[in-house]
Amino acid sequence: MSVAPDAAPALTLRPATRAELPAVLALLADEENVVDPSTVVVTEEYERAFAAIDEDPRNELLVLVEGAGTVVGCLQATYIPGLGKGGAERALIEAVRVRADRRGGGLGRTLMTRAVERARARGCALVQLTSNKRREDAHRFYAALGFARSHDGFKLAL
Repeated sequence: MSVAPDAAPALTLRPATRAELPAVLALLADEENVVDPSTVVVTEEYERAFAAIDEDPRNELLVLVEGAGTVVGCLQATYIPGLGKGGAERALIEAVRVRADRRGGGLGRTLMTRAVERARARGCALVQLTSNKRREDAHRFYAALGFARSHDGFKLAL
């Protein structure tokens, strides 16, 4: 008699709750190492930023949650109205992170695929993102998902 392998825990992409803010901040704190969310200090500025995102229907802080509630990835999606593309919205995806110890197993693909599906269901005509020029692995990842390099981005720190 053979025994079936354990099923992989279910993955859910959904808006983050306030209780998950430390887990999101831990993902954003260090791309190369796992940071324990219990060590993250949630400042008043983070609280204000989370509340602003949470209250704005054009912004979503999304978490990829495994099983009973472990946050294994996150991103922020902003839906931008515009006159281009026939007046359709576009989705801007930023702050994409997968837990450092969980990379390479398809979580990033799941995170991005589901985020694109959300944008499509909302009626967006395109999804755009930026990535640091030094993150060559991330660039290959986005290209494998069908994203094309089409523009140069510029930033001005204020």
